[in-house]
Amino acid sequence: MSRSLLRRMAVWVLSGLLWTAAAQAEPLKIGLIVPLTGPFAAYGQKVEQGIRLFLAEHGDQVAGRELQILVKDDTGISPAVAKRLAQELLVRDRVDLLAGFMLTPNAFAVAPLATQAGVPMLVLNAATSSITEKSPNIVRVSMTLPQNTAPLAQWARAQGVRTVYTLVADYGPGHDAETQFRQTFTELGGEVLGALRTPVSTPDYGPYIQRIKDAAPDAAFFFVPNGEQAVSLVKMARERGLPEAGIRLLATGDVTDEDMLEALGEASLGLITSFHYSAVHDSPENHAFVQAYQAAHPGERVNFMVVAGYDGMQLVRDVLEKTGGDASAPAFIEAARGLSWQSPRGPVRIDSETRDIVQNVYMRRVERVDGLLQNVEFDTIEAVRDPVKAAQ
Repeated sequence: MSRSLLRRMAVWVLSGLLWTAAAQAEPLKIGLIVPLTGPFAAYGQKVEQGIRLFLAEHGDQVAGRELQILVKDDTGISPAVAKRLAQELLVRDRVDLLAGFMLTPNAFAVAPLATQAGVPMLVLNAATSSITEKSPNIVRVSMTLPQNTAPLAQWARAQGVRTVYTLVADYGPGHDAETQFRQTFTELGGEVLGALRTPVSTPDYGPYIQRIKDAAPDAAFFFVPNGEQAVSLVKMARERGLPEAGIRLLATGDVTDEDMLEALGEASLGLITSFHYSAVHDSPENHAFVQAYQAAHPGERVNFMVVAGYDGMQLVRDVLEKTGGDASAPAFIEAARGLSWQSPRGPVRIDSETRDIVQNVYMRRVERVDGLLQNVEFDTIEAVRDPVKAAQ
């Protein structure tokens, strides 16, 4: 038998063994817990769109394992529901990874289960700083509120803003945003004249806005969940004449989410925000991403939650390639530490110490571009870590 034939036979045998191993490898099941009904339904829908877009582009096979997404509806701010769904996914469906968690209370409720079950937990939106401290198995690819808030306070002081009144939703992310803005702003010599905390869902911001107007600060800082609450708040601020009274409007980028810009309408023009993503971010990666999204979802607008789902799958893929398909929590978390890639939002990496994302934060202004309201970036603060953990 010739050496050439022997080599060919060896290649055939090896290829067959590799194919058999891949065929026998267990699918990797990802339990995705997000709101698909209720007031926060758009959160879950957009994240799932990002996940599906990534899989459509890159395939559902990684390191010989098929990626299977099991989607569960937590209905919104429902810690008990999120916990029950996570238990079902872990015990009945035997998922290898938990993902989603659009809202902080739900993430807090599920974190102990991720620890007990020894599975990784991928946070795709919930933004309270301390979430990653609730389990050693958590990795976050979205943001923290302090990460986006500190640069805005710095910018405000640099622009000569001396006094601010803050208004935030009364739950974890709102508390984080308020605390970080106050700390950064006052350390730079600014003064916070007052602080308001509102119900997460409130039908009327009028009395709160009037208190801000009566105090006559140089600027008002807002954080509320994106959606109906943001629309109500921004429109009320305009109707009560805050800009005409010389009060600048500042907010985190959640408030001017692309998905709600048209609903915000003219009231949002000129609003200054700080955030880690804009649909008009100028990079080759984002141009390709937006084009692919619009082809898959004609008439819809891409936003930061689509990016979070997309980047979440990028992290899963990169980690599994490093571990050879091992999704056990120790292997997964170790492979995720320090991982970096070029996202549609810009360069990102996972902090080796905190398991939070490190990313650029952009200063943006709402402007009309080619007939559409857009968050137009005008400054970049590079490689921002969560300032709460960075200070520890």
